[in-house]
Amino acid sequence: MEVLEPMLTNGTSGAESNSQERRTMRRFDMRLPAVVRLEGASEFHTETQNVSARGVFLYLDRAIAAGTRLEVTLTFPPHITLTDAVRVRFTARVIRVESPLPSLRIGTAAMIEDYEFLRSGGSPDFLSAIQNEWKAAN
Repeated sequence: MEVLEPMLTNGTSGAESNSQERRTMRRFDMRLPAVVRLEGASEFHTETQNVSARGVFLYLDRAIAAGTRLEVTLTFPPHITLTDAVRVRFTARVIRVESPLPSLRIGTAAMIEDYEFLRSGGSPDFLSAIQNEWKAAN
């Protein structure tokens, strides 16, 4: 993901910086369109808050229990990939659910377990960077 570093900030909120940091991979503060599918439920649209090689944080309109498996499809836009948009689908397990905000959106952190690229022909540098970081993380 080194291709992304010059364009993105490694954002952490004040609340996060005061807590003990357990993350081993760099997080990228990115609002990306996401389609989420729960087992036995229809899909719904949302956006990410931040993304790393091992996980994602997004807001959902419903509470789900820690341990729940999700299927998430993200679209990395051309200004990030420096080529065409690239879609990535991954399965993840919810590891943390935060209390609802006043807007009733529920913050959900999930650990990525497996992924696949849904579009071929994207920038080799971008795809290689993501794949290398994922392999190094696992």
